[in-house]
Amino acid sequence: MDTHETRPPLPPFTLDSAIAKVRAAEDAWNSRDPARIALAYSEDSAWRNRSEFFSGRPAIVDFLTRKWAKELDYRLIKELWAYGEDRIAVRFAYEWRDEGDRWYRAYGNENWEFDARGLMRQRHASINDVAIEERDRKFHWDASARRPLDHPGLSALGL
Repeated sequence: MDTHETRPPLPPFTLDSAIAKVRAAEDAWNSRDPARIALAYSEDSAWRNRSEFFSGRPAIVDFLTRKWAKELDYRLIKELWAYGEDRIAVRFAYEWRDEGDRWYRAYGNENWEFDARGLMRQRHASINDVAIEERDRKFHWDASARRPLDHPGLSALGL
């Protein structure tokens, strides 16, 4: 591994740098590009996502590839919940539809721990899916683009 590989902002986090880290993660996940996203994690990053446990960038790419083969038209909003020197907690919601055009909103929390280079070395995610009607969707930006800066966040949407 390139020991010079970094992913700013770097710990220790401030309020502003934690918010920037969360938005960078949101933007990356909304790209739905597993290879790009995996670069934000250490090579041996350990994950718990729902009931799956795995580690390493190849496993992250595999997981995200499987995820977005199932979760179509995915749109995500993340919001900072708390932060510390090398840790960030977020809450998030994302909307997606399945192959049968049934819509869902997933609600979750993530706990992140970073190494000194700003790469995430641990990610623990708890997520619940709720079926919604298409008319109840709240995330309407172009799915091929990042969430617009003027689009409301989770608190403003009452989520």
